[in-house]
Amino acid sequence: MTHTSTGGTGTDRRTDGVRMLRVHHDDPRVAGLLAGLREEYTERYGAEGAANEMARYPVTEFAAPHGRVVLAEEDGEIVAGGAVRPYKKDRATMADTAEFKRIWTSARHRRRGLARRVMTALEEAARDLGYTRVLLFTGPSQPEAVAFYEQIGYRPVDRADIDELPYPSTIPFAHDLA
Repeated sequence: MTHTSTGGTGTDRRTDGVRMLRVHHDDPRVAGLLAGLREEYTERYGAEGAANEMARYPVTEFAAPHGRVVLAEEDGEIVAGGAVRPYKKDRATMADTAEFKRIWTSARHRRRGLARRVMTALEEAARDLGYTRVLLFTGPSQPEAVAFYEQIGYRPVDRADIDELPYPSTIPFAHDLA
């Protein structure tokens, strides 16, 4: 695996033709991540559910200096990705805690280890941004995500310990980066 700079926007890693990129929220390639994710959410939660989720966390939530977007690109196509933002509790930012959002892998590219690579890249980006802990949330309509997060060492968090759940059925996870 080689590490090269991508013009100040982050790490470019090439393995098996897939480039792992750290980009700013306004990079045009982020549109590929959002389009794929919107399609996935529409299939799982319906058009209204997808629209609500995408509107709840606009791409500006992942802006520097406290956020970042990670993309997996193959042959010019965005095939996976995710984003880091500061976690907000009671509308105040918890300085040491990041929240991972928009984690997605194209259905055509699953079972290739891309989700694990995205999570590793998100964790590295979060560490570089000064975070020591991560929270992420998923839903009951994504059982494969629940199993994956547990497999890679994320621990379920009691819903009662989270002040603001995005949805009543949300499944929260935490992971220490230190």
